[in-house]
Amino acid sequence: MKPNIKDLSYNDFEAYLLERKQPAYRARQVWQWLYQKRAISFAEMTNVSGAFREQLAADFSISRLAVERRADSADGTVKFLFRLADDRSIESVLIPETNRLTLCISTQVGCAFGCAFCATALLGLKRNLRAGEIIDQILEASRFLTEDRRISNVVLMGMGEPLANYAQTLKALRVMTDNCWGIGISPRRITLSTVGLVPQIRKLMDETNVSLAISLHAATDELRSQLMPVNRKYSLRQLMDCCRALPIPRRKRITFEYVLLRGVNDSAADAHSLAELLRGVRCKINLIPFNPHQGTHYQRPETEHVEGFQQILSSYGLQVNVRRPRGDDIAAACGQLQGETIKETEGAAGHC
Repeated sequence: MKPNIKDLSYNDFEAYLLERKQPAYRARQVWQWLYQKRAISFAEMTNVSGAFREQLAADFSISRLAVERRADSADGTVKFLFRLADDRSIESVLIPETNRLTLCISTQVGCAFGCAFCATALLGLKRNLRAGEIIDQILEASRFLTEDRRISNVVLMGMGEPLANYAQTLKALRVMTDNCWGIGISPRRITLSTVGLVPQIRKLMDETNVSLAISLHAATDELRSQLMPVNRKYSLRQLMDCCRALPIPRRKRITFEYVLLRGVNDSAADAHSLAELLRGVRCKINLIPFNPHQGTHYQRPETEHVEGFQQILSSYGLQVNVRRPRGDDIAAACGQLQGETIKETEGAAGHC
């Protein structure tokens, strides 16, 4: 197979042009066709000479994700199951809100980190996504929008751990944020969520201006290690020390995500412990009532319980948001749609 041109960095493509004695500005032209005009063939690139278009077509392919399945929720959420070139699949979720349109994208096929409550964890890690596959989720989801609608925000909170696929994620972020030839999304409108890989967090904050979200889900090492095995490598103390030392601009905050699991981490004592843990960290907290899925015994707390947890945190002066469950009717938690599709395929083949 010919290499996918979207897996090249801008500098890689400039080097390719130099070898073929093509002017450097061709890189900007071709990249604008790929990422701003969403070209799917080199023949579309009408401001590039015919001979060079033929050369590009001989040397490269232009990737495009296949939509294996699409699910539309009553609340406007749209979930895509995208098929990759190797027949594996990934998920992306389009979430409309009053003043923005957010796309949640994946960075790996599956995940290796084994968080106890996560649907993606049940799939295990299959492989990392390449930069082109990360970007293609944005390009393909955009094709379903009318001309007056545009993806305004991107969250790397889908399948996989972005910081475990650091090089490809960083390459994709550069395409997302470049205003000249890339997609042109402001870094402040891009949020990367991590389970807490401390060395990579420091590196990310040094090399990008994107917003950081950390999946916390517990306020003690004992409970967090049960829910999130990564805590056995990077303890809460290491994680909090890292967060306090980060060069976060004054107008920005670290987001801590906390999935509320009934009877597990949602008590008043848990709320007080969480507030104490975050003391001195400029942050906001996203409380996420658990989104139930097949294969789990965890349950969502009652609404009153969620509100009580929020009130305790707010009493400490913390900024707390409750993330309203979206797409319950379409299995919007990452990993659910793929899991259902796998089961359907196995059922059709006669497996248990």
